[in-house]
Order: sequence, then structure tokens, then C-alpha cells
Amino acid sequence: MVQGRWFPCGSDLALPLSLRQSVFGRGQDATDAIAQQVVVFDGGVPVAAARLWWQDGAFVIGDLGVLPDRRGRGFGDLLVRLTLFKALTHSAEIIRLECDAQTEAFFARYGFAAGGRQNGLTQMSIRGENVQLSHCGGNCAGCDHPSAECVPKALREG
Repeated sequence: MVQGRWFPCGSDLALPLSLRQSVFGRGQDATDAIAQQVVVFDGGVPVAAARLWWQDGAFVIGDLGVLPDRRGRGFGDLLVRLTLFKALTHSAEIIRLECDAQTEAFFARYGFAAGGRQNGLTQMSIRGENVQLSHCGGNCAGCDHPSAECVPKALREG
């Protein structure tokens, strides 16, 4: 079973930090004091993590990563959806992230638009009102694939 678990500010961050270290090669930093962390588990095994925090009038998604041997199974997709959903539950007007050029297209699938580059990273953002958590934008009646495609890949059976 695939599950997501949130670690609110002040939680023991050993698990999300160990995933960040495995994926990005970095550990704890000052942002961890203000960020909520999410970990995705596959059959009870932690496979992916991300963090979300409020900064300068927007929610920021950061350090979204999946263990290399678990990529391509939809865990990254699930992380994006979990962080977007969490931001929306807090009435997010703007959600931002920074990514390298190789992952721009991945985030663009969710409606994130590039807004320039800084320190070698692409600055991307999406307005909360434009977030669509399903492939059909919630309009399943008019969707060409209203069944399995509306469910994140990591949560599909089979």
C-alpha cells in the first residue's frame, strides 16, 4: 500500500532528512524549522519526500525527491499532488518552487510556469486557483480517460 505521512514543524525529522540525504546529498538546514515535511511510503518502506513552507507571500515546495531505484513509479507525481493539496488547504494564492532544467517539464505538467533563472535553477510558480489535482481538471465527465488516469500512478492497483 502507498501512503503519505506529514511531519509538521517541530516533529522528529530523522526520516525525511535521511531521504533528502539519499536523494540530494544534503541534510538539515534552517528552512526545516519552518517547513512541513511529507514522506511517501511504499509497502511501509519510505521512498520519497518533499517539504512545504510559507515564505514571502507564497507557499514553497522544496527538496521533492524520490529514491533513484524507485523512480518512474509515480511517487514524484504523488508528492507534487500532496504538497499542492496541502498548500490549497491553507488557501494558497501562489505556490513556488525551484528546479533544475531537467525537471522543468515535470512540473509544467501541473501548471507551473517558469519565471526566470537564479543560481542555475528555474524559478517556477502556479496560482492556487489554477491548480488541478486530476488529469482532467476535475471535469471527469468531459475527460477522455476518466478512470485510472485520474488516480495518481502510485495509487493505482495492478
